[in-house]
Amino acid sequence: MASVLGRLEERERAARKRVEELQAELEAAQSEWDEWLIARRRVGEVWDGGETAGQDGEAGMTPDGNEVTAPSAARLGAVVPIWREGLSAEVLAPEYQQVMGLLAERRATGGEPLNCREITGLLGLEVVPAKIEGVRGKLKRLVARGWAHESAPGRFACGDGRGGGS
Repeated sequence: MASVLGRLEERERAARKRVEELQAELEAAQSEWDEWLIARRRVGEVWDGGETAGQDGEAGMTPDGNEVTAPSAARLGAVVPIWREGLSAEVLAPEYQQVMGLLAERRATGGEPLNCREITGLLGLEVVPAKIEGVRGKLKRLVARGWAHESAPGRFACGDGRGGGS
């Protein structure tokens, strides 16, 4: 009987290791993607003379008179900035503001940190693996940039006095 349990534990360790490797790979790919989004936004700003195209409801113009619009992937607020004193959650994209709002609300009520499944449900999303992993990616990004912290593996809380409009 011990050999069966030993084999199960061995397979469980191998599966956990694979999940951790995939999470690390996903975080690296997300970071690289974020960098490309920033680069596209910067090129759009330079091309448009330092202003974001369409900022005043009109597209920018190139020197030869052609219309220029900002790259579609470079939405303002889509990149999570590194948290610093005086920066509020209002600079975040709406979906990140919602997550930070939940974390701030939980902190204000003195509740325990939330896990990804709970946050997914509280956001009104269908609690399925794909949605949960999307929320997990957002949470990991918020943690990596100082907006939130992971108090225990898989449990997330608002950073110390950060985010949530503070």
